[in-house]
Amino acid sequence: MTTYRALTEAEAIAYAKELPNIFAADAQLTSREIGDGNLNLVFHITDEQSGRSLILKQALPYAKVVGESWPLTLDRARIESEALQLQASFCPELVPHVFAYEKDLALTVMEDLSDHVIMRKGLMENNRYPLFAGHIGTFMARTLFYTSDLGMNQQKKKLQVGQFINPELCKITEDLIFDDPYRDSPNNNIEAHLKDAVEAIWKDHDLHLEVAILRNTFLTRAESLLHGDLHTGSIFIKADSTKVIDPEFAYYGPMGFDIGALLANLLLNYAAQEGWSTDEAERADYRKYLLETVKEVWTVFEREFRTLWDNDITDPMSETPAYQDWYMNRVLQETIGYAGCKMVRRIYGLSHVADIDGIEDASAREKAQLLALAVGTSLIKHHRKAASIDELIAIARDAAVSREGVVK
Repeated sequence: MTTYRALTEAEAIAYAKELPNIFAADAQLTSREIGDGNLNLVFHITDEQSGRSLILKQALPYAKVVGESWPLTLDRARIESEALQLQASFCPELVPHVFAYEKDLALTVMEDLSDHVIMRKGLMENNRYPLFAGHIGTFMARTLFYTSDLGMNQQKKKLQVGQFINPELCKITEDLIFDDPYRDSPNNNIEAHLKDAVEAIWKDHDLHLEVAILRNTFLTRAESLLHGDLHTGSIFIKADSTKVIDPEFAYYGPMGFDIGALLANLLLNYAAQEGWSTDEAERADYRKYLLETVKEVWTVFEREFRTLWDNDITDPMSETPAYQDWYMNRVLQETIGYAGCKMVRRIYGLSHVADIDGIEDASAREKAQLLALAVGTSLIKHHRKAASIDELIAIARDAAVSREGVVK
Protein backbone atom coordinates (compact mmCIF):
# COMPACT_ATOMS: atom_id res chain seq x y z
CA MET A 1 0.00 0.00 0.00
CA THR A 2 1.32 3.42 -0.98
CA THR A 3 1.77 5.88 1.89
CA TYR A 4 0.57 9.41 1.28
CA ARG A 5 3.25 12.02 0.76
CA ALA A 6 3.29 15.34 -1.04
CA LEU A 7 5.11 14.64 -4.28
CA THR A 8 8.25 16.44 -5.38
CA GLU A 9 8.68 17.26 -9.06
CA ALA A 10 11.11 14.35 -9.43
CA GLU A 11 8.57 11.98 -7.88
CA ALA A 12 5.83 13.34 -10.14
CA ILE A 13 8.01 12.56 -13.16
CA ALA A 14 8.72 9.05 -11.88
CA TYR A 15 5.00 8.44 -11.36
CA ALA A 16 4.13 9.73 -14.85
CA LYS A 17 6.70 7.38 -16.43
CA GLU A 18 4.91 4.39 -14.92
CA LEU A 19 1.52 5.29 -16.40
CA PRO A 20 0.55 2.83 -19.14
CA ASN A 21 0.23 3.95 -22.76
CA ILE A 22 1.07 7.61 -22.14
CA PHE A 23 4.81 8.15 -22.62
CA ALA A 24 7.51 6.11 -24.34
CA ALA A 25 9.76 4.07 -22.05
CA ASP A 26 12.77 6.25 -22.90
CA ALA A 27 10.89 9.58 -22.74
CA GLN A 28 12.78 12.46 -21.14
CA LEU A 29 10.10 14.06 -19.03
CA THR A 30 10.14 17.48 -17.40
CA SER A 31 7.88 18.85 -14.68
CA ARG A 32 6.68 22.27 -13.55
CA GLU A 33 4.60 22.77 -10.41
CA ILE A 34 1.98 25.23 -11.64
CA GLY A 35 -0.57 25.15 -8.84
CA ASP A 36 -1.64 28.69 -7.99
CA GLY A 37 -4.80 27.72 -6.17
CA ASN A 38 -5.49 27.41 -2.49
CA LEU A 39 -5.64 23.67 -1.91
CA ASN A 40 -3.47 21.56 -4.23
CA LEU A 41 -0.21 20.77 -5.98
CA VAL A 42 -0.44 20.72 -9.79
CA PHE A 43 2.37 19.22 -11.88
CA HIS A 44 2.62 19.84 -15.62
CA ILE A 45 4.49 16.83 -17.06
CA THR A 46 5.88 17.15 -20.60
CA ASP A 47 7.77 15.00 -23.08
CA GLU A 48 9.44 17.60 -25.31
CA GLN A 49 10.32 15.05 -28.00
CA SER A 50 6.85 13.69 -28.60
CA GLY A 51 4.98 16.80 -27.48
CA ARG A 52 2.78 14.71 -25.18
CA SER A 53 1.87 16.16 -21.80
CA LEU A 54 -0.50 15.67 -18.90
CA ILE A 55 -1.46 17.07 -15.51
CA LEU A 56 -0.96 15.45 -12.11
CA LYS A 57 -3.11 17.12 -9.47
CA GLN A 58 -2.48 16.17 -5.86
CA ALA A 59 -4.59 17.24 -2.91
CA LEU A 60 -2.72 18.53 0.12
CA PRO A 61 -3.94 17.62 3.62
CA TYR A 62 -4.37 21.31 4.47
CA ALA A 63 -5.49 24.57 2.88
CA LYS A 64 -2.50 25.83 0.92
CA VAL A 65 -3.70 29.43 1.24
CA VAL A 66 -3.49 29.23 5.07
CA GLY A 67 -1.08 26.39 5.86
CA GLU A 68 -1.05 23.29 8.02
CA SER A 69 -3.12 25.00 10.71
CA TRP A 70 -6.16 24.46 8.43
CA PRO A 71 -6.34 20.66 7.84
CA LEU A 72 -8.47 19.27 5.01
CA THR A 73 -9.63 15.82 3.98
CA LEU A 74 -7.80 14.10 1.14
CA ASP A 75 -11.09 12.48 0.11
CA ARG A 76 -11.79 15.62 -1.91
CA ALA A 77 -9.45 14.19 -4.57
CA ARG A 78 -11.76 11.17 -4.96
CA ILE A 79 -14.76 13.46 -5.12
CA GLU A 80 -13.14 15.57 -7.82
CA SER A 81 -12.12 12.55 -9.90
CA GLU A 82 -15.53 10.91 -9.67
CA ALA A 83 -17.32 14.20 -10.39
CA LEU A 84 -15.22 14.78 -13.51
CA GLN A 85 -15.95 11.27 -14.76
CA LEU A 86 -19.67 11.64 -14.07
CA GLN A 87 -19.76 15.03 -15.81
CA ALA A 88 -17.90 13.48 -18.75
CA SER A 89 -20.70 10.93 -19.11
CA PHE A 90 -23.10 13.83 -19.81
CA CYS A 91 -20.86 16.22 -21.78
CA PRO A 92 -17.39 14.76 -22.46
CA GLU A 93 -16.33 17.67 -24.63
CA LEU A 94 -16.71 20.14 -21.74
CA VAL A 95 -14.44 18.60 -19.07
CA PRO A 96 -10.83 17.33 -19.08
CA HIS A 97 -10.32 13.61 -19.60
CA VAL A 98 -9.27 11.69 -16.47
CA PHE A 99 -6.58 9.08 -17.16
CA ALA A 100 -6.15 7.74 -13.63
CA TYR A 101 -6.90 8.29 -9.95
CA GLU A 102 -4.53 7.16 -7.19
CA LYS A 103 -6.45 7.05 -3.90
CA ASP A 104 -3.48 6.61 -1.57
CA LEU A 105 -1.71 9.66 -3.01
CA ALA A 106 -4.92 11.69 -3.45
CA LEU A 107 -3.73 12.12 -7.03
CA THR A 108 -5.68 12.63 -10.26
CA VAL A 109 -4.03 12.32 -13.68
CA MET A 110 -5.83 14.28 -16.34
CA GLU A 111 -5.70 15.88 -19.76
CA ASP A 112 -3.37 18.84 -20.19
CA LEU A 113 -5.23 21.97 -21.27
CA SER A 114 -2.21 24.23 -21.81
CA ASP A 115 -3.57 25.31 -25.19
CA HIS A 116 -6.45 26.94 -23.29
CA VAL A 117 -6.30 29.91 -20.90
CA ILE A 118 -7.99 30.41 -17.56
CA MET A 119 -11.14 32.35 -18.39
CA ARG A 120 -10.61 34.88 -15.61
CA LYS A 121 -7.31 35.89 -17.21
CA GLY A 122 -8.95 36.09 -20.63
CA LEU A 123 -11.69 38.38 -19.35
CA MET A 124 -9.13 40.60 -17.62
CA GLU A 125 -7.55 41.03 -21.06
CA ASN A 126 -11.00 41.92 -22.47
CA ASN A 127 -11.17 38.87 -24.70
CA ARG A 128 -14.51 37.63 -26.02
CA TYR A 129 -15.70 34.04 -26.26
CA PRO A 130 -18.73 33.73 -28.54
CA LEU A 131 -19.26 30.00 -27.87
CA PHE A 132 -18.90 30.18 -24.10
CA ALA A 133 -22.53 30.85 -23.15
CA GLY A 134 -23.71 27.93 -25.25
CA HIS A 135 -21.07 25.63 -23.82
CA ILE A 136 -21.52 26.50 -20.15
CA GLY A 137 -25.30 26.73 -20.37
CA THR A 138 -25.36 23.22 -21.83
CA PHE A 139 -22.89 21.95 -19.21
CA MET A 140 -25.01 23.23 -16.35
CA ALA A 141 -28.29 22.02 -17.84
CA ARG A 142 -27.03 18.48 -18.46
CA THR A 143 -25.04 17.98 -15.25
CA LEU A 144 -27.74 19.46 -13.03
CA PHE A 145 -30.70 17.76 -14.72
CA TYR A 146 -29.23 14.26 -15.00
CA THR A 147 -28.11 14.18 -11.36
CA SER A 148 -31.48 15.35 -10.02
CA ASP A 149 -34.70 13.55 -9.16
CA LEU A 150 -36.00 14.87 -12.46
CA GLY A 151 -33.45 13.08 -14.60
CA MET A 152 -32.45 9.92 -12.71
CA ASN A 153 -34.01 7.18 -10.65
CA GLN A 154 -34.83 8.71 -7.27
CA GLN A 155 -33.47 5.77 -5.25
CA LYS A 156 -30.22 5.69 -7.21
CA LYS A 157 -29.95 9.43 -6.67
CA LYS A 158 -30.16 8.96 -2.90
CA LEU A 159 -27.23 6.56 -3.06
CA GLN A 160 -25.33 9.03 -5.22
CA VAL A 161 -25.92 11.79 -2.67
CA GLY A 162 -24.01 9.64 -0.20
CA GLN A 163 -21.14 9.22 -2.64
CA PHE A 164 -20.64 12.97 -2.72
CA ILE A 165 -21.00 13.90 0.93
CA ASN A 166 -18.34 16.61 1.23
CA PRO A 167 -18.66 18.12 4.71
CA GLU A 168 -15.24 19.74 5.09
CA LEU A 169 -15.34 21.66 1.83
CA CYS A 170 -19.01 22.50 2.32
CA LYS A 171 -18.00 23.98 5.69
CA ILE A 172 -15.62 26.32 3.86
CA THR A 173 -18.48 27.45 1.63
CA GLU A 174 -20.91 27.81 4.51
CA ASP A 175 -18.50 30.00 6.49
CA LEU A 176 -16.85 32.06 3.78
CA ILE A 177 -19.99 32.82 1.74
CA PHE A 178 -22.94 32.74 4.14
CA ASP A 179 -21.46 33.72 7.51
CA ASP A 180 -18.15 35.60 7.67
CA PRO A 181 -19.09 38.48 5.31
CA TYR A 182 -22.02 39.44 7.54
CA ARG A 183 -20.13 39.80 10.80
CA ASP A 184 -16.76 40.92 12.11
CA SER A 185 -14.99 37.64 11.39
CA PRO A 186 -11.20 37.19 11.57
CA ASN A 187 -11.43 35.48 8.18
CA ASN A 188 -12.43 38.74 6.50
CA ASN A 189 -9.85 40.79 4.62
CA ILE A 190 -11.12 44.37 4.62
CA GLU A 191 -9.28 47.29 3.08
CA ALA A 192 -9.56 50.51 5.10
CA HIS A 193 -11.56 52.39 2.47
CA LEU A 194 -14.25 49.69 2.54
CA LYS A 195 -14.82 49.80 6.29
CA ASP A 196 -17.95 51.99 6.22
CA ALA A 197 -19.57 49.97 3.43
CA VAL A 198 -18.80 46.68 5.17
CA GLU A 199 -20.08 47.87 8.54
CA ALA A 200 -23.32 48.93 6.84
CA ILE A 201 -23.66 45.36 5.52
CA TRP A 202 -23.08 43.99 9.03
CA LYS A 203 -25.99 46.11 10.30
CA ASP A 204 -28.41 45.40 7.42
CA HIS A 205 -30.88 42.94 8.96
CA ASP A 206 -33.08 42.86 5.86
CA LEU A 207 -30.04 41.67 3.91
CA HIS A 208 -29.20 39.13 6.60
CA LEU A 209 -32.70 37.63 6.35
CA GLU A 210 -32.24 36.94 2.64
CA VAL A 211 -28.78 35.47 3.21
CA ALA A 212 -30.17 33.25 5.99
CA ILE A 213 -32.83 31.93 3.59
CA LEU A 214 -30.23 31.20 0.91
CA ARG A 215 -27.93 29.59 3.47
CA ASN A 216 -30.73 27.35 4.70
CA THR A 217 -31.40 26.19 1.16
CA PHE A 218 -27.70 25.50 0.65
CA LEU A 219 -27.63 23.45 3.85
CA THR A 220 -30.78 21.43 3.32
CA ARG A 221 -31.68 20.88 -0.35
CA ALA A 222 -29.87 17.97 -2.04
CA GLU A 223 -31.25 18.88 -5.46
CA SER A 224 -28.43 18.12 -7.94
CA LEU A 225 -24.76 17.28 -7.99
CA LEU A 226 -23.07 20.67 -8.08
CA HIS A 227 -19.61 21.57 -9.26
CA GLY A 228 -19.55 23.55 -6.02
CA ASP A 229 -16.99 26.18 -7.05
CA LEU A 230 -17.99 27.13 -10.58
CA HIS A 231 -16.30 30.41 -11.48
CA THR A 232 -14.15 31.88 -14.25
CA GLY A 233 -11.03 30.61 -12.49
CA SER A 234 -12.39 27.04 -12.80
CA ILE A 235 -12.83 27.22 -16.56
CA PHE A 236 -10.20 26.72 -19.24
CA ILE A 237 -11.19 28.33 -22.52
CA LYS A 238 -10.20 29.16 -26.07
CA ALA A 239 -12.16 30.34 -29.09
CA ASP A 240 -13.70 26.95 -29.90
CA SER A 241 -13.47 25.08 -26.59
CA THR A 242 -14.62 25.36 -22.98
CA LYS A 243 -13.43 22.97 -20.26
CA VAL A 244 -14.78 23.02 -16.69
CA ILE A 245 -12.16 21.96 -14.14
CA ASP A 246 -11.65 21.59 -10.37
CA PRO A 247 -14.93 20.13 -9.03
CA GLU A 248 -13.39 19.18 -5.67
CA PHE A 249 -16.17 21.12 -3.90
CA ALA A 250 -18.75 18.90 -5.65
CA TYR A 251 -21.73 17.93 -3.49
CA TYR A 252 -25.51 17.70 -3.69
CA GLY A 253 -27.12 21.12 -3.28
CA PRO A 254 -29.42 23.69 -4.92
CA MET A 255 -28.94 24.18 -8.65
CA GLY A 256 -28.97 27.96 -8.38
CA PHE A 257 -25.73 27.91 -6.39
CA ASP A 258 -23.67 26.76 -9.39
CA ILE A 259 -25.44 29.02 -11.85
CA GLY A 260 -25.25 32.00 -9.52
CA ALA A 261 -21.54 31.47 -8.85
CA LEU A 262 -20.80 31.55 -12.57
CA LEU A 263 -22.90 34.65 -13.21
CA ALA A 264 -21.38 36.40 -10.17
CA ASN A 265 -17.90 36.09 -11.62
CA LEU A 266 -19.00 37.61 -14.92
CA LEU A 267 -20.52 40.46 -12.91
CA LEU A 268 -17.34 40.88 -10.86
CA ASN A 269 -15.45 41.39 -14.10
CA TYR A 270 -18.20 43.83 -15.14
CA ALA A 271 -17.51 45.84 -11.98
CA ALA A 272 -13.76 45.57 -12.54
CA GLN A 273 -13.89 47.16 -15.98
CA GLU A 274 -13.33 50.49 -14.26
CA GLY A 275 -9.72 49.35 -13.98
CA TRP A 276 -9.28 47.23 -17.13
CA SER A 277 -10.88 49.50 -19.77
CA THR A 278 -9.39 52.98 -19.68
CA ASP A 279 -11.35 54.22 -22.69
CA GLU A 280 -14.93 55.06 -21.71
CA ALA A 281 -16.46 53.80 -24.96
CA GLU A 282 -14.47 50.55 -24.82
CA ARG A 283 -15.49 50.05 -21.20
CA ALA A 284 -19.16 50.52 -22.03
CA ASP A 285 -18.90 48.14 -24.97
CA TYR A 286 -17.21 45.38 -22.99
CA ARG A 287 -19.67 45.76 -20.15
CA LYS A 288 -22.45 45.37 -22.70
CA TYR A 289 -20.81 42.15 -23.90
CA LEU A 290 -20.57 40.81 -20.34
CA LEU A 291 -24.23 41.49 -19.58
CA GLU A 292 -25.25 39.92 -22.89
CA THR A 293 -23.20 36.87 -21.91
CA VAL A 294 -24.89 36.69 -18.50
CA LYS A 295 -28.30 36.72 -20.17
CA GLU A 296 -27.30 34.18 -22.82
CA VAL A 297 -25.88 31.79 -20.21
CA TRP A 298 -29.21 31.75 -18.36
CA THR A 299 -31.21 31.59 -21.60
CA VAL A 300 -29.26 28.59 -22.90
CA PHE A 301 -29.42 26.86 -19.52
CA GLU A 302 -33.18 27.34 -19.24
CA ARG A 303 -33.88 26.26 -22.82
CA GLU A 304 -31.69 23.15 -22.58
CA PHE A 305 -33.00 22.22 -19.13
CA ARG A 306 -36.61 22.50 -20.24
CA THR A 307 -35.85 20.36 -23.30
CA LEU A 308 -34.28 17.66 -21.12
CA TRP A 309 -37.31 17.86 -18.82
CA ASP A 310 -39.71 17.42 -21.75
CA ASN A 311 -37.79 14.49 -23.23
CA ASP A 312 -36.16 12.63 -20.31
CA ILE A 313 -38.21 13.26 -17.19
CA THR A 314 -38.19 10.29 -14.78
CA ASP A 315 -40.76 11.57 -12.27
CA PRO A 316 -44.39 11.37 -13.49
CA MET A 317 -45.62 14.01 -11.04
CA SER A 318 -43.17 16.48 -12.53
CA GLU A 319 -45.24 16.44 -15.72
CA THR A 320 -48.03 18.26 -13.86
CA PRO A 321 -49.01 21.36 -15.88
CA ALA A 322 -47.37 24.58 -14.66
CA TYR A 323 -44.94 22.72 -12.36
CA GLN A 324 -42.04 23.15 -14.76
CA ASP A 325 -42.61 26.93 -14.88
CA TRP A 326 -42.76 27.14 -11.08
CA TYR A 327 -39.60 25.10 -10.75
CA MET A 328 -37.62 27.17 -13.27
CA ASN A 329 -38.68 30.43 -11.64
CA ARG A 330 -37.47 29.15 -8.27
CA VAL A 331 -34.11 28.20 -9.80
CA LEU A 332 -33.87 31.67 -11.34
CA GLN A 333 -34.59 33.39 -8.03
CA GLU A 334 -32.01 31.34 -6.16
CA THR A 335 -29.50 31.87 -8.97
CA ILE A 336 -29.86 35.64 -8.51
CA GLY A 337 -29.54 35.40 -4.73
CA TYR A 338 -26.49 33.17 -4.80
CA ALA A 339 -24.87 35.40 -7.40
CA GLY A 340 -25.19 38.29 -4.96
CA CYS A 341 -23.69 36.27 -2.10
CA LYS A 342 -20.71 35.25 -4.21
CA MET A 343 -20.07 38.86 -5.24
CA VAL A 344 -20.13 40.20 -1.69
CA ARG A 345 -17.77 37.59 -0.30
CA ARG A 346 -15.16 38.16 -3.04
CA ILE A 347 -14.71 41.82 -2.11
CA TYR A 348 -13.69 41.52 1.54
CA GLY A 349 -13.86 37.84 2.48
CA LEU A 350 -10.92 35.50 2.85
CA SER A 351 -10.40 34.87 -0.88
CA HIS A 352 -10.75 37.67 -3.43
CA VAL A 353 -10.64 37.72 -7.26
CA ALA A 354 -7.81 38.96 -9.46
CA ASP A 355 -10.28 40.84 -11.65
CA ILE A 356 -10.59 43.43 -8.88
CA ASP A 357 -7.50 42.95 -6.71
CA GLY A 358 -5.34 43.16 -9.83
CA ILE A 359 -6.39 46.73 -10.56
CA GLU A 360 -3.31 48.82 -9.80
CA ASP A 361 -4.98 52.23 -9.66
CA ALA A 362 -6.32 52.54 -6.10
CA SER A 363 -9.18 54.84 -7.03
CA ALA A 364 -10.37 52.59 -9.85
CA ARG A 365 -10.10 49.53 -7.61
CA GLU A 366 -12.20 51.19 -4.92
CA LYS A 367 -14.88 52.11 -7.46
CA ALA A 368 -14.93 48.52 -8.70
CA GLN A 369 -15.20 47.15 -5.17
CA LEU A 370 -18.04 49.45 -4.20
CA LEU A 371 -19.88 48.74 -7.44
CA ALA A 372 -19.57 44.99 -6.85
CA LEU A 373 -20.93 45.38 -3.31
CA ALA A 374 -23.82 47.50 -4.57
CA VAL A 375 -24.75 44.94 -7.22
CA GLY A 376 -24.27 41.98 -4.89
CA THR A 377 -26.38 43.30 -2.04
CA SER A 378 -29.12 44.40 -4.45
CA LEU A 379 -29.27 40.94 -6.01
CA ILE A 380 -29.56 39.31 -2.60
CA LYS A 381 -32.37 41.62 -1.49
CA HIS A 382 -34.29 41.28 -4.75
CA HIS A 383 -33.91 37.57 -5.42
CA ARG A 384 -37.24 36.33 -4.03
CA LYS A 385 -39.15 38.87 -6.15
CA ALA A 386 -37.42 38.10 -9.45
CA ALA A 387 -39.33 36.78 -12.46
CA SER A 388 -36.80 37.32 -15.26
CA ILE A 389 -33.04 37.30 -15.82
CA ASP A 390 -33.56 40.83 -17.18
CA GLU A 391 -34.01 41.99 -13.59
CA LEU A 392 -30.47 40.87 -12.76
CA ILE A 393 -29.19 42.72 -15.83
CA ALA A 394 -31.07 45.86 -14.84
CA ILE A 395 -29.67 45.79 -11.30
CA ALA A 396 -26.10 45.58 -12.59
CA ARG A 397 -26.59 48.25 -15.25
CA ASP A 398 -28.44 50.67 -12.96
CA ALA A 399 -25.82 50.33 -10.22
CA ALA A 400 -23.05 51.16 -12.70
CA VAL A 401 -24.89 54.16 -14.09
CA SER A 402 -25.76 55.55 -10.67
CA ARG A 403 -22.21 55.55 -9.31
CA GLU A 404 -20.19 58.65 -10.06
CA GLY A 405 -17.48 58.04 -12.60
CA VAL A 406 -18.75 54.60 -13.52
CA VAL A 407 -20.33 54.04 -16.94
CA LYS A 408 -22.62 51.22 -17.96
